[in-house]
Amino acid sequence: MASAKGGRANRTLTNEEPVALPETDDGTILFNVPFPKDLSQLKDLSQLKDMAPILIKQPYRIDYLHSYGQDSPFFAGLANGKLLGTVCTKCGYKYATPKLHCMDCGSECDWFELSQVGAVHTFTVCYFGSEEFLKETPFVLILVEWPGVDTLFLSRLLGVDPLKPSLDLVGMKVRAKFRRLSKFKPTDVYFVPA
Repeated sequence: MASAKGGRANRTLTNEEPVALPETDDGTILFNVPFPKDLSQLKDLSQLKDMAPILIKQPYRIDYLHSYGQDSPFFAGLANGKLLGTVCTKCGYKYATPKLHCMDCGSECDWFELSQVGAVHTFTVCYFGSEEFLKETPFVLILVEWPGVDTLFLSRLLGVDPLKPSLDLVGMKVRAKFRRLSKFKPTDVYFVPA
């Protein structure tokens, strides 16, 4: 006796009714299952030793060990709600992004903390994105500027309607926000109107 939920009546299955699990393409997929249709036609089952191998397709996953190297303080900062830039120890050129050496004079750079309030230098609305962002399109991508910092910081702007872009966004004050659970990616920080 089969019992059904959702208000459908109970009914008895007969041996004539086909009962089968749904077929899907996920998990292991068999491509070739060589097996004699009638085992009685074999002299003995030792002939199965000559059977061709079974070929299967299985999902494969690999864990990749990646080092952030000299950029580690930047990502550790994001995980702790801090936005870090770098400054050249020789010429004083300030970067809103991590640099080990100055791109202008080649000297070593030191870390400094950026203000969490900046301004929109420019923006674009992205109607297409990589696989990671495709579900979130359209979204607003901005370049953030700070007084006294020579480069810009690329990030996302949340809290504005991407379907109603306006040049009023240029110059708007924005504030950094951080993911509660860090993924150790540049997207751990985003901006909202200040």
